[in-house]
Amino acid sequence: MTAKSARFPLSPSARLAFGFTVFVALFAFIGPYWGGDPTQIRPDSPLLGPFQSPLHWFGTDDLGRDLLSRLAIGAQISLFIGLATAVVSVCLGTFYGAVAAIGESWLDAWMMRFTDILYSLPALMIVILLSVFLGRNVWSLVLALSLFSWPDTARLVRGQVLRLRQEEYVEAFHSLGGHWTRLLFRHIIPNTLGIIILSATITVPRAILTESTLSFIGLGVEPPLSSWGTLASEGWQLLRVAPHLLLFPALFIALTMISLNLLGDALRIHFDPKSTGH
Repeated sequence: MTAKSARFPLSPSARLAFGFTVFVALFAFIGPYWGGDPTQIRPDSPLLGPFQSPLHWFGTDDLGRDLLSRLAIGAQISLFIGLATAVVSVCLGTFYGAVAAIGESWLDAWMMRFTDILYSLPALMIVILLSVFLGRNVWSLVLALSLFSWPDTARLVRGQVLRLRQEEYVEAFHSLGGHWTRLLFRHIIPNTLGIIILSATITVPRAILTESTLSFIGLGVEPPLSSWGTLASEGWQLLRVAPHLLLFPALFIALTMISLNLLGDALRIHFDPKSTGH
């Protein structure tokens, strides 16, 4: 193993961040089995505090629903929205940025001006309008969030491809009359894998945070679905009588954001050693 390949796993913060991310992923699928049905209303046990009952480790909400299982379902929705947004935006941005970089200069200029237009728009406001227009469901949120996420990937990939265009094998490929689509999928995109992974680690936490913000103000997924942002919104309304209803979803959101950002920093250093400043 080379020194470069060992840098990411040897980072203590990256290990901790990776461990928590794996824990959240496992919790999303195992959590509902601990607390039972997250939609079951229990009139005899509303607003239980954490560890007041062996059946409800994180307590219950005002309808007696188990908070732990609801957090697990919320993790499923929040993580899915984050990952789906990353997949859509990375695929679109990678293709768009690569085509702009290997195309003619006029095509590159026009394609980059289009991304500049998207950057100039009030992203959150348009995401809110799209989510209202398309309906408050998971896929409409993924579509709305992806619309303003892919230009970042496109710019990163374009910069990498512009550097790759100077490589000898690219010039040789052109001199032999190879088609640009084969160059793109066989040589260019595989050599931008590090940038693509880095972009995905940036997009996932941003999408989760934006979705949580929309859900907190009541524009996220509709009941009976509940993301972390939805749970935080419900907890905010009961903050005085049951602060744990806000504490736990807010804690999961914050720790997940920190972990994913630490992973993104570790990957950036791994794929771009010059960024360490040495």
